[in-house]
Amino acid sequence: MRPQNDERGLTESVQHAVLFPLLMLVTLGIIQTGIWLHGHHVAERAATAGADLARGRLGSVTDARATAGRLAAAGGLEDVTVRVRRAGGVVEVEVSGRAPLILDLGLSRISERASAPVEKATRP
Repeated sequence: MRPQNDERGLTESVQHAVLFPLLMLVTLGIIQTGIWLHGHHVAERAATAGADLARGRLGSVTDARATAGRLAAAGGLEDVTVRVRRAGGVVEVEVSGRAPLILDLGLSRISERASAPVEKATRP
């Protein structure tokens, strides 16, 4: 009696060859999305902290720029630039940087803004 050919092993090998790369791509996409979202959160928080510093009566644009830049760099952003503008009773802070993505598809550049009114001391 001749043994029958069992092709089940071949079918499973093909399934693994197709599913494994797909699973790896999905995992990479989830990691990339997490890094990108973290970068936006860091830039947003750095801009908000800079605006909080610059809006005070004794706040300075220089201190706000330095603090926002330090926070963004400590959060993992690279090539950080901070612009602070204090005019017309409003402070505007823009923090830009590059998120360290594993596979850069042109989405690594991040920019967030925060604005706040300048505090004014008034007599009661």
